[in-house]
Amino acid sequence: MKVRTVAAVVPLLAALATAVAGCGSGTATGAAPAATGGGGSADPGISKTSVTLGGSYPFSGPAAAYSTLVYGVQAAFDAANAGGGVSGRKIKYTALDDGYDPARALQDAHQLIEQDHVFAILGSAGTPTNFADWDYINQAGVPDLFLISGASNWGADIKAHPWTIGGLPSFVAEARIYAHYLERVMPHATIAILYQNDEFGQDYLGGFLHAIAGSGLKVIAKQDYVVTDPTVDTQVSNLAASKAQVFVDFSTAQFTIQAIKQAASLGWKPLHIIPVPDASKTQVLEPAGLQNSTGIISVDYSKDPTDPRWARDASVQEYLRAVKQYTPKANPDDFNVEEGWIVAQAMIAALKAMKHPTRASLMQAVRTLNVPEGVLLPGVEINTTHGYPIQTMYVARFNGTTWQLLGSPITETRGY
Repeated sequence: MKVRTVAAVVPLLAALATAVAGCGSGTATGAAPAATGGGGSADPGISKTSVTLGGSYPFSGPAAAYSTLVYGVQAAFDAANAGGGVSGRKIKYTALDDGYDPARALQDAHQLIEQDHVFAILGSAGTPTNFADWDYINQAGVPDLFLISGASNWGADIKAHPWTIGGLPSFVAEARIYAHYLERVMPHATIAILYQNDEFGQDYLGGFLHAIAGSGLKVIAKQDYVVTDPTVDTQVSNLAASKAQVFVDFSTAQFTIQAIKQAASLGWKPLHIIPVPDASKTQVLEPAGLQNSTGIISVDYSKDPTDPRWARDASVQEYLRAVKQYTPKANPDDFNVEEGWIVAQAMIAALKAMKHPTRASLMQAVRTLNVPEGVLLPGVEINTTHGYPIQTMYVARFNGTTWQLLGSPITETRGY
């Protein structure tokens, strides 16, 4: 992959793959993808030998912990290119920094489409940032694929936004799993909730509150924050004063680290639940202190490469080899790196299934994918026929070393 320096990208990520100008002809429209006949002329960003993709990431700002997602994307595409590409096409990838700022994310989308002429956008990370460019990308008729966000809107509003599909489990479905877990293990618990006051936290909060309605679970304290707040120490202190038995923490990485530390410093030891985007041992739990993080509950859907049970798993071995060879600065144990690998593999599967070199044909392939588990846990698959690619998860507890799966896989489709 060719390298271009992107302004404000953190030094470790300066070697990310980026794209040259797109090839081909054709003008995108905002209409829903329709069938294309024959070979047709190629849309922008694709030729017989290459396909240009791009995405927007928080390389800087309060969500910079998620920037390592791009390492997994890069490793997957470099490995595919080394094998001759996908259907003979080498993948070129442009990664831009949005700083977790919605306005900058919209600017990035304009650059990717109008200047870099990408064939499709892949794996852009962040819920408020993806909402910011959602309408524009769909009006441009550009595939907006496997977003690193679990906002329930991505699958609930397909007719209005036919060019977009999410890449994480729905936040609402995930929140319902936590609610049902608590109903089983602590059916009369008192709960304190911290949430990010934007589309990310509100989606989780709404799903959770709806799921516990009518149960014996009781929310006795609730605090919010915004991403421009320097810390959530005050909010966590207020929640700790409630002496709630459960701490439901719908925050993003930087604030999750703060919340774990602050709870420990106060001697507050509730059952602590964190969302799956923050379940990275290297990016969240280690900075927060493994001793403080032991016992935390989340969900899991991918194979932990540090878990001995997967040491001989062919898909995990393939992932580890690729990350070591193509992104040697990356930590393959980082959940974000593995998540980047997962969405890139979904993209590769869609490109293979695409019948014609058009965006409409790509979307037809995307909407009918059924990708085997690979590095996903047993029983988990990427199935796009219903709008939510990943619907199955396991409840997991961090034991100080790795995530321990609790019980059988759970498929949650209600509450969207």
